[in-house]
This record gives sequence, C-alpha cells and structure tokens, in this order.
Amino acid sequence: MRLLIVRLSSLGDVIHALPLAENARAAGAEVGWLIERPFAGLLEGNRDCARIFVADTRRWRKRPLSPETLSAVATLYRALREFAPDRTIDAQGLWKSSLLARLAAAPVVGFAAAERREAGSALLATVRVTPDSAARHVVDRNLVLLEAAGIPIASRRPDAAYLSSLPSAAADAFLATQPRPFVLLHPGAGRPEKAWGEARFARLAEGLRRERGLSAVVSWGPGDQRRVERLRALLPGAAVPPLLDFAGLARLLLASALLVAGDTGPLHLADALGVATLALFGPTDPERNGPYRNRRGVVASMNAVPDETILLRALGILK
Repeated sequence: MRLLIVRLSSLGDVIHALPLAENARAAGAEVGWLIERPFAGLLEGNRDCARIFVADTRRWRKRPLSPETLSAVATLYRALREFAPDRTIDAQGLWKSSLLARLAAAPVVGFAAAERREAGSALLATVRVTPDSAARHVVDRNLVLLEAAGIPIASRRPDAAYLSSLPSAAADAFLATQPRPFVLLHPGAGRPEKAWGEARFARLAEGLRRERGLSAVVSWGPGDQRRVERLRALLPGAAVPPLLDFAGLARLLLASALLVAGDTGPLHLADALGVATLALFGPTDPERNGPYRNRRGVVASMNAVPDETILLRALGILK
C-alpha cells in the first residue's frame, strides 16, 4: 500500500502529524508526504517518509499563471501521479491542501466540514471523518484519519529524534561557546496574544540563574527579532545563536536543560525530542494543542499565574 500525507505547514502542526507516517510505515505502507518548501527540512532524515513532495504555494499564489508556476505545478502533478498512492490523508483541511491532495488521484480521507477552518474544502474529501470527543488533542484527531484509511495505530507520541543526527555546523559552533546548564527561552509567538512578555521571561531567567545557576540562551526565528532585542536588553548576559535550520534547532534544544516557550513550533519540536519544557498557554487550549509527550510542564492561563508560581513550576521540572 502507498499512502500520501498532506500536511503542508507549520512547524508544530507537522510535528503533530509525524505519528501518521510512523504508524503507516509500521503497518507496511510506503509513505509520501506533501509539504510546503519552508518546512520540508523538518522531514529530512525521517525514515518513515519514503518520498517527500514539495509545494511552494506562497510563491505560486503571487504569480499563478506564470510559466514558472505552471511548470512547478505540472512537475508536482507528475510526481504525485507517478507515486500513485492508494489513499491520501489531508490532515490540514484547507482549500489549498484539499486541492493539492486531489492531484494524486486517490481517495482522500479528511475531516468533516465542521472540523475544518475552511469548511467548504470538505467537498473535496472522499471520506469525511468526525473524531469523537475522546480525541481531544490534535495528534489523536489526526490518527482518527489514519484509522479511517484502514491503518492500525501502534504508536501515538510524535518523535523527531531523527533530526538530531543531521549535521549543523552553526549550532555546533554556537554550543561550543555556551556554558552548561542553560535555559532556552523562546519569546516569539505567531500571534501577539500568545506572547508571555519579555519582562516576565527575563524575571524567570534571573530566578533560574539564582536558584540553579542556569545561564540563558534566547531562541528565535523569522519575525522574532524585536522581541529578542527587548529580551537581550533586559538580560544583558543572555546568548543569542544565529538563525538555525531545523536540524540546528534540534541540536540546540537537546543541549538545553529546559525550554520555556508559548504555543509555538519550537515547543512542539522540543516535546517530540523528549526535551523538558515549560509550556506557557494563554488563548489556545493545551488539551488540544499542548505538548503531547510530557504535559507536566503546561501552564494554562499564563497571564493569570504569578511569576513566583511559574518559577516554582520550572524548578520542579528541573529536579
């Protein structure tokens, strides 16, 4: 059997979909994965994915009728048809993922309209699935799609350990200069309401330095530069690595004693690597989107929790 997984983005969502590929390969399926170009590196070295197909929808939408775009879409179409999956799982549930899923000309298993952000895209699914109330977390909801495709579930925990074997000269060079142990702070957030605030990150880092002797390293990604500058001003001794690829980020996470972050991709990558995390949640539901492997460090309603309580939680995780 050949199975195509369509989960185009983003970092955390791709991590939460990893058990789809792991279980499918364990059941004997040959797995292909269709993913957006900026996130394709997340699947590099993943033995569960026999083929990785790359889409570049952001670029395609800017010039939909250009020769370049038409040629790229045609190339992807031919590659998917050559792969010839028996089933396709659309784990994203958007119009763009639904349209791309249909390129492979296989029955598409996807969520029912009420379970999607773009409800109308359910029209393109052959099998429409409604997870029951027991499947609260995104990982479990994804696996319901796999069961609907006739594949049994043997493992549920996302596992990104394969990334740690990939080289990253930039991460290695930075870590060679960094004293241990250190706490890794990730102040970035996809939406402002998900951010905890640089001042609170700084106070927590000072408490961890005082109580456990941890130095501070500030993790960042595209769009986080201003937050990082503000945090560095509050924590003059904090180290900031260069912008790292996914393999480099994995190495940095594995070297840390603790990651402190909101509901962001690096948090979910850290959890899939087995790294200790302090997960700060505000508007999003940690029961649905929180760390899956280790939920002990989740702080819900972060802005209502005193700094002292969060420091104690962090110290408890470090024991």
